[in-house]
Amino acid sequence: MAAAPSQEFHASARRGAGDTMRGRLILASACFVLVYGTIIGRLVQMGVSLPQESVTLGNAQAAVSAARPDILDRNGEILATDIKFASLYAEPRRVVDPDEATEQLATVFPDLGTDAIRQRLASKQGFLWLKREITPAQQAAVHALGIPGIGFLTENKRFYPSGRTVAFVTGHVNIDNQGIAGIEKYIDDQWLGDLQKAGMATNLEPIKLSVDLRVQQVLHDEITAAMQRYTAKSSAAVVMNVKTGEVLGMTSAPDYDPMNPSEALDPNNMNRASAAVYEMGSTFKVFATAMALDSGKVTLNDTFDATRGLTIGGFTINDFHGKHRVLTVPEIFIYSSNVGTGREALKVGSQGQQEFLKRIGLMDKVPTELPEIARPILPRRWSDLVTVTVSFGHGISVSPLATAMAASSVMNGGILIPPTFFPRSEEQARLIGKRVIKQSTSDQMRYLMRLNVLAPGGSGKSADIPGYRIGGKTGTAEKVENGRYSNNKRFNAFVATFPIDDPQYLVLVVLDEPNPERPGLPATAGMNAGPTAGNIIGRIAPMLNVEPRFDDVDVPLMAAY
Repeated sequence: MAAAPSQEFHASARRGAGDTMRGRLILASACFVLVYGTIIGRLVQMGVSLPQESVTLGNAQAAVSAARPDILDRNGEILATDIKFASLYAEPRRVVDPDEATEQLATVFPDLGTDAIRQRLASKQGFLWLKREITPAQQAAVHALGIPGIGFLTENKRFYPSGRTVAFVTGHVNIDNQGIAGIEKYIDDQWLGDLQKAGMATNLEPIKLSVDLRVQQVLHDEITAAMQRYTAKSSAAVVMNVKTGEVLGMTSAPDYDPMNPSEALDPNNMNRASAAVYEMGSTFKVFATAMALDSGKVTLNDTFDATRGLTIGGFTINDFHGKHRVLTVPEIFIYSSNVGTGREALKVGSQGQQEFLKRIGLMDKVPTELPEIARPILPRRWSDLVTVTVSFGHGISVSPLATAMAASSVMNGGILIPPTFFPRSEEQARLIGKRVIKQSTSDQMRYLMRLNVLAPGGSGKSADIPGYRIGGKTGTAEKVENGRYSNNKRFNAFVATFPIDDPQYLVLVVLDEPNPERPGLPATAGMNAGPTAGNIIGRIAPMLNVEPRFDDVDVPLMAAY
């Protein structure tokens, strides 16, 4: 019994020692948690706040350093490429004296010596641009100032060696080297934008286009000269390979400098070749005649009464230079008779006309890579009167590029091939092409197109270039003004193909509101768009290896006529 207190004492002592050790462990753990919690909190705070300017700077560096591939013409000539420029930036949190920094910067860039710049440098911002794309001399001058918080980033800037010549094809980029028009925008939307976001836009292979820079330069020269010669409001031209759908050249005037994208914002500088629509006038008689022949309801031997105007729906349709007699189908075409063409269209009918125009792509948006593609404007109600007016290119508005695509299908044997701005072989074109008219219809249309250039009174004579066997059709359309057709404002066009016995290329020229070259001359397409197309063909045919022929290839045709 005496030993009991001693046992109780030792048990109590053991419990006290254990409690002390446990308390020390808890205290030590709490200290570790506090210390490391403080460190982690500080790291988070630093990541969120203080280094933000570095994160922003890094993002800016990644954005401006994203490269773009060179764009080449079909022969390897550079149409667009990247060049390096320095840009000036500031990290205001690191600027020691905003007042002094502003004054020093103003010695190189006077426009930076403002109160607004001073306030921005005195802010807590992490990053801001001060000047984009500065010269090496300016960079050296700012560097010599040694201003803390002021630095340079190397940017890729797009350069277009041919300037305005190919602007409507290549398009242009914005200040951050992102494509916003033309093929530049197309490649961004298709794949380049995703590569840049993933940081993989390096060592990019060049992009080759179907465009031939030599052809493009001829187009640009000729339509600019024609616009000046005929004091036209605007002009445009397209050259296509009818067997592949490749666009070898496309331009419009007035144009713009892709190095100065703000010029593209001027509505006068729009791309009229693909992004605008017009009533194409008598060039549509190519389609109306092909439609009539392909339907089987009209043959080349048929005749139609054109002795007087065609009255329909309370309106009377007349010919510009009427023959006032019965005309054969070839005569209707070469004399560009509205009355005869209208009667051919009525024989096919409204439904047949709509089906045909749909088939050759004139009632839908042109399927091609260029982003700037206009949709056609179609009649709201397709009456017999509309059937007649559409047959000679009034009451329906389409783009010149759409007209070139459809005309190519009539000339190439009857295959509709979507136009492309990238290289395409004939084999590839056959795989995607769609037959829209019979081969025999295409053969007959080539006969009529050539006849229109050779025959006395043919509207296409002004485009004839000896040796190159051109076939063509004029189009002179009265423009709508205040809801009525104007007698003194016209939209003129000429569509031509060569060599007509085996068509390879198609040329389309349009002139908006041309005036006579000399007082007393008519302002018809045969007097301005036709000669312009002839000039273009005469210059580009040798480039495209089209050999002239001076034999009697046209004798059988003229004998038949």
